[in-house]
Amino acid sequence: MEFVRINLKKEGFEVITAGDGETALRLAASEQPILVVLDIMLPGKDGFEVCRELRSSTSVPIIMLTARDDDVDKILGLELGADDYLTKPFNPRELVARIKAILRRVDQASQLDSRIISRGRIQLDLDRHQVLAGGQKVDLTPKEFELLNLLIKNPGRVFSREILLERLWGYDFFGDSKTIDVHIRRLREKVEEDPSSPTHILTVWGVGYKFREF
Repeated sequence: MEFVRINLKKEGFEVITAGDGETALRLAASEQPILVVLDIMLPGKDGFEVCRELRSSTSVPIIMLTARDDDVDKILGLELGADDYLTKPFNPRELVARIKAILRRVDQASQLDSRIISRGRIQLDLDRHQVLAGGQKVDLTPKEFELLNLLIKNPGRVFSREILLERLWGYDFFGDSKTIDVHIRRLREKVEEDPSSPTHILTVWGVGYKFREF
């Protein structure tokens, strides 16, 4: 989308564009972008398939663009590993704000911090931006890492979905609590021994989520 490219370049970003899914995957592999803005309606491989393939090899932040204000599209995108989404038409300034917010959090998370937090079977290494579950390295998206980081640093504290949305996105989010539920489910699938019966990331029914105190 030309207006997106123009607005991002005005903000000082170097922008590489692709007109179809195959080209997007090829450029992502060769150029190693710091963030991907991904339209669902791509010719050839659609945005969902591109997101799935990107997530199999990289944790690059992904913002998906959808033409429909449809929860199914949004939830599927989040389940495939997208960090955020926007419904078209949208204000280019909102897209810029979301990109900057995600990159700011990625940068903050990658700053030197020598602490290694170990709780139960999960170990969070802030210096290396690395997570081990049961001694095995797991790959998290930036948003999943932020979510785990917040929860594991506050064992026993219950966070409502609204607070998690505010803390992780950092602006007035126009989605709903399903966004948090999807991220929690995907995070459990990666770090819990039995995601269907979690022992670390716990649901507090009617309230929100917490990390178990060990």
